[in-house]
Amino acid sequence: SQSEQQIVSSQLECVQSIGDGVLEEATCTESERVRLFPQQGSGAETRTRSVLKLLHVQTDTLYSKGGSEDLYVTDILYEREVTKREVTGAEVTELVWKLCLAHSASYETADLFMTLVFELRHLSLEALRALWQRSSFKCRDNWQPLIDALPSCATEACVVLMKDLIASGEVEEDKVEYFFWSFAFIPNPTSGMIESLAPLLKSPRAGQSCFLGVTALVHRFCSAHSSCGVVPAVQSVMRTLGKFLGGNCTVQDSEHLSKMQLVLKAIGNAGLAAAALAPALSSCAALRSHPMEIRLAAVQAFRRIPCSLRVSDLLPHVWH
Repeated sequence: SQSEQQIVSSQLECVQSIGDGVLEEATCTESERVRLFPQQGSGAETRTRSVLKLLHVQTDTLYSKGGSEDLYVTDILYEREVTKREVTGAEVTELVWKLCLAHSASYETADLFMTLVFELRHLSLEALRALWQRSSFKCRDNWQPLIDALPSCATEACVVLMKDLIASGEVEEDKVEYFFWSFAFIPNPTSGMIESLAPLLKSPRAGQSCFLGVTALVHRFCSAHSSCGVVPAVQSVMRTLGKFLGGNCTVQDSEHLSKMQLVLKAIGNAGLAAAALAPALSSCAALRSHPMEIRLAAVQAFRRIPCSLRVSDLLPHVWH
């Protein structure tokens, strides 16, 4: 605005010199005027001049196509060069000791811990059990590196060792929970993992994390194996869950009601494997004498059962 009442005015002017499509020089002049009393013409002005010059151009480094056969596409999550040498239990034990001595918040600790996870994946079950005997100690800050690293290992041997530790009561309750929840994130579960974990469902101490963690593992296994229903380990898990139902989900008291709801949630969690229990679930949902929570949980347990089983035919009496 050119109004005489304007108190502050600014101006910026830049000149650019371009040669061969490249900016060679840019000169900018900026002025700021402040008029305290516009009628009297008094005030202050500042001027700033800046010059940006191109000093030199560096030639591009051309990409070499040599060795392209060694390249592959992958994501960067937990990427590490494959260890080609044989990893020994003694080396891993030494690694645990180094972790104990390292500062807990250092980059060195993070790198050592990641190395521990990857080296655990190369150990057999026997080597892992021997490692636990040597390295089950706690560090000075009450940390057990091996306990925290096992869930990220995700091999069958690591899962079996975790099951052994759970069954023997050698780990604290919060770590047992940690173990169970980690089973849901194992990328490529095996029937051997399910076989080793199935007996834990029969334990009187088996709680929510046990039922949901194990059945989440079954679900992931069945997602990769369409005929998982014939796998003995999967059948063992589903038999155990089926026995809890007792045919039609009859409950005696409030504690039994809570357990039945958990079992029904676990069955729904299991995915394709739950198809074998579809008739029992139908009975549980159909009985009007059952508490509404049980009937609803039985219906929700169908959530991962394939539509090809015609759920509507399996529930003929629920909605009448």
